[in-house]
Amino acid sequence: MTKAREHGSARIWTLPTGAIQENAVLVAAPNGEGFLIDPGDDAEALLALVQQAGVTVRAILLTHGHFDHIGAVQPTREALGVPVYLHPADLPLYRLGAAAAARWNLPFTQPADPDGTIAQGQVFSAGKLRLTARELPGHSPGHVVFVAETEQLPGFVVAGDTLFQGSIGRTDLPGGNHPQLIEGIRRELLSLPDETVIYPGHGAATTVGAERRRNLFLR
Repeated sequence: MTKAREHGSARIWTLPTGAIQENAVLVAAPNGEGFLIDPGDDAEALLALVQQAGVTVRAILLTHGHFDHIGAVQPTREALGVPVYLHPADLPLYRLGAAAAARWNLPFTQPADPDGTIAQGQVFSAGKLRLTARELPGHSPGHVVFVAETEQLPGFVVAGDTLFQGSIGRTDLPGGNHPQLIEGIRRELLSLPDETVIYPGHGAATTVGAERRRNLFLR
């Protein structure tokens, strides 16, 4: 099983999924309640991770609606019996998931519409775990990140396709906006303590401080 990382009393697992190796994220409070974020593909592997980790998933949260982040939404929501949340500005992209995957010749199960919406400052709680949604468009119109406040440093952010190790999210896709993305990263992410761990939608984890110092896109 993928090894959990600990942030205070919270635990977090990441699992690269699908042909594009999108990072699905499972996060849990000490009592075992938690959230599944961006189940991009490989539903069987994700459900096995949930079971082996002993997490009771309360909801599926989506950073945005691109197909590589939502490919396992339908089978996981049905197996877990939980609601799905997405920012409404990304609903058009979400509904185009199957068409987008077809352009890559990738298999895809189009999920039914989300059950709930996400807004700036909205808090998702499971046990003592609190994830606060922050709007950070630019890669997509309704992109959000989830900031976890923990009683001990470092805290962490599930950042989707906004900030990567040494890079940033693409802005050349429909709905992308480069200045908006850079502004949002500075406002919502670089304002956090340097020790804050960033879990991106692709690739390895990093920290706010490392990207502040070394990320050429942010200079």
